[in-house]
Amino acid sequence: MAKVPAVAKATNSLLAVPAELMPTDLSVSLQDYTRGGTDRFLAEGQGVQQDMTGFEDQYVNIIDYIVRITHRIWEEKDIGYIYDTYAHNCRVWDDVGLQYGRDKIVADTTHTINAFPDVKLYADEIIWAGDAEHGFHTSHRTVIKGTNTGFSRWGPPTMRPVNVWCIANCVARENEIFEEHVQYNLGATLQQLGYDLKALAAAARAAGVETDPLFAASGRTCVPGQGKPPHGAPRGDGPFDVADFLCSMTQDVWNRRMLSRLTRAYAPALNYQGPTNRSYRSLAQYQSALLSLLATFPDLSFEPEALYYMQDGQGTTWSSLRWSATGTHGGFGPYGTPTGREVRLWGITQHKIEGETITEEWMQFNEFDLLRQLAPDPVV
Repeated sequence: MAKVPAVAKATNSLLAVPAELMPTDLSVSLQDYTRGGTDRFLAEGQGVQQDMTGFEDQYVNIIDYIVRITHRIWEEKDIGYIYDTYAHNCRVWDDVGLQYGRDKIVADTTHTINAFPDVKLYADEIIWAGDAEHGFHTSHRTVIKGTNTGFSRWGPPTMRPVNVWCIANCVARENEIFEEHVQYNLGATLQQLGYDLKALAAAARAAGVETDPLFAASGRTCVPGQGKPPHGAPRGDGPFDVADFLCSMTQDVWNRRMLSRLTRAYAPALNYQGPTNRSYRSLAQYQSALLSLLATFPDLSFEPEALYYMQDGQGTTWSSLRWSATGTHGGFGPYGTPTGREVRLWGITQHKIEGETITEEWMQFNEFDLLRQLAPDPVV
């Protein structure tokens, strides 16, 4: 009797909220806010009324809340509004790691606005799910523009403009964000300011931020023991399941290196935006970049962590997938001569899926921190 191959299946634990709390239309979405003008929206808010129990009365729905608090804090420089919209013990994960408490958020925001006093944040997409009772999950893709006319932790003013995009995934309840995972696209920002990324990463490593020794000894790989990595879950005849589609596709592509799966999951004319402002306009370019990453970290192990999505009721899905990965720098590629170091990545990927085909992908991971992890040890 033939052996049945092991299969990796999406589990309910991957979903950030119950499936029934994923939006099935775009009545509450950023698309609705393009109709009345930015000035009207920022002054009054727009969109369909949503149950916002516990939130300030001025907010019509969760999109309204995210866009307007971002504008008020960053562009109106009402930094103290963070005290009203972030929990006192808020947890924020970024390139540096876990930042705990809203006082750190206030300090970091003050620092960044001082470095870029003319900063503007343009909401490009917000994928959301949940409700007032369970909490709202939002994946906020933003374009950030500003000029570095103030001092920053990286040095004196460069007088250079920056134009980068980032993704911030937040969880909010009763007018407060209590958890956030954010990818600021730090590599693109520093590059546009004129810095040498590898030199700056080496300086950051020399400053004393070290890899956790317990992590370095973890030995995590994509293959359990001497077994085989499981196949992605086979597609059934039922309705399209976003979680199964993304979980099985990433398992096959990232952990089994079955890149032919890409041709079944992605459109040939894929629009891809990646870390440090990489931009591809074809599946062939995307596949080449992915091959380079897998060759650089031959034992790379990819793990999806949290997923939510919204649908328009006509066959299009917008999803946000948070993930992590570990691997050993054992191959040649864009990060230089192999160091043999174990590295960890974490990222957020947004997809636009039309029917059962990914037509757009927006991915951010901690690339500058990856350079730091691979930088030479400081000379003692």
